[in-house]
Amino acid sequence: DNPTKSKKPPIVTYGILFFCILIFLAQLGLDESELRDFTYSYGLIPSVLMGIDQLPSELLKISPIGTIFTSMFMHGGWMHLIGNMLYLWIFADNIEDDLGTLNFVIFYFVSGVGAAMSQVLIDINSQIPMIGASGAIGGVLGAYLINYPNARVLVLIPFGFFSQLIKIRALYVLGFWFVLQFI
Repeated sequence: DNPTKSKKPPIVTYGILFFCILIFLAQLGLDESELRDFTYSYGLIPSVLMGIDQLPSELLKISPIGTIFTSMFMHGGWMHLIGNMLYLWIFADNIEDDLGTLNFVIFYFVSGVGAAMSQVLIDINSQIPMIGASGAIGGVLGAYLINYPNARVLVLIPFGFFSQLIKIRALYVLGFWFVLQFI
């Protein structure tokens, strides 16, 4: 219930949605071994980024710095993808409208890089690939929380076999997302 002011379509938001979904669908087409290799090649591995470890040459498709960006378009399952894309779809249009297209692109990637580097610095020796857009989306949601905490969001609340649509302040919807990310 928070329409944009400019009425221009949020092309960057649509582009991010499109590429995340496209890459996830491509991941679905890989067998288990190919998916593992794809994840190690394009996911962000802290120990590789920090120069502690190296990938085998057959997995080194791009520079470790490049994986900071490629990892933002990968997801680890349907719920990971749907959750991230739902929140991006609902909230990013207003922030893109507020910032403008170019500034939104910069803001989105700075948020994603900042979140990724924060996670890397927690355990620089980790050999587990990090994937997902949650950090970049977290930046967008933080901006929304600051700019529109009282905006109303239509939410479907399930009650067993029954469901109820209610409008909840963005403050609570976004707080729920941040708690889920923390858990």
